Amino acid sequence: MLTLELLQISYYVVFGLAVTLYAILDGFDLGTGMLHLCTPKDHDRRIFLNAIGPVWDGNSVWLVIVMGTLFAGFPPIFASLFSGFYLLAMILMFGLMLRAVAIEFRSKQEGLNWRSFWDHTFCYSSYIIAFGVGATLGNLIEGVPMNAEGDFQAGFLTTFRPYPVLIGLLAVTLFSMHGAIYLCMKTEGGLHEKLRRWVTKLVLCFGVVFAAATVATLWFMPHMSDRVLAHPYLFIFPIGALLSLFNVVRLFKKGKDLWAFGSSALSIACLFVTFALGTFPSLVHSTLDPNNSLTIYNSSSSKLTLTVLMVIVVTGIPLVFVYGGIVYRIFKGKVTLDQSSY
Repeated sequence: MLTLELLQISYYVVFGLAVTLYAILDGFDLGTGMLHLCTPKDHDRRIFLNAIGPVWDGNSVWLVIVMGTLFAGFPPIFASLFSGFYLLAMILMFGLMLRAVAIEFRSKQEGLNWRSFWDHTFCYSSYIIAFGVGATLGNLIEGVPMNAEGDFQAGFLTTFRPYPVLIGLLAVTLFSMHGAIYLCMKTEGGLHEKLRRWVTKLVLCFGVVFAAATVATLWFMPHMSDRVLAHPYLFIFPIGALLSLFNVVRLFKKGKDLWAFGSSALSIACLFVTFALGTFPSLVHSTLDPNNSLTIYNSSSSKLTLTVLMVIVVTGIPLVFVYGGIVYRIFKGKVTLDQSSY
């Protein structure tokens, strides 16, 4: 029989896995959206849309799982985050709704103004989501002014402090690079060659922001490195993120786009594990008093609830993987346009 502590840790791992998979899978959808306006041709933009068209909604399922696991497994954390970060949460919800509508509505008519409007909506909403995800993580790293009752109210200046903004920019550059690599796998001809040039520039942009974020974290957020310094073998994750980035460049130059995409995904996974190592066991860190912080231990549901949830997870998550695997297998290969395309 699993103890309460083991259930709490196990459910936290499930939550972290869902967050990481959302970043990897919906990350290239967001990257595709942010690059959408970089090509002026309608044909190329349709290629972009159809590259993610069969999978974007399935990828977004992981965000639903993230919210569901947080709501059911750690309800006080869910309540504090979505009340304190109300403005940021509404911005994210607005961006998610706009992106979905833009993808579905864009090709319903052939008018230039109609398509241009939804193209811009798709692009800007992707920026909003990517930046919002990064800013949320930045706020969780820096902490919030939370009292003993778990209440705080993050105004505009609190939500968009310099460090969360930097992490937001890190997410934008990371997902843009990730999306461009994915598009290289799905395209051919002149558009493919253009995308290869974009990837080189985006890797450089991400590298610069990544270096700045690393320095800022080590300098201003020293608590993020405490656990790694205490257990040097954990350096494998931050170093793995860096080496995976270099491997992206190496593989991409060899024309191994699929492996480069896998290396980009590995870099994202290592970054999220590094984030978890720096913040565990807290999910919401209080800057007023560390004792006010919400952790997986003081904010979890009951043992019975977590047991039931783990049964649901063990049976449900594999089905999501199977469904996703089937979809990706059916729509593998280069994108071609036909009458049913977006």
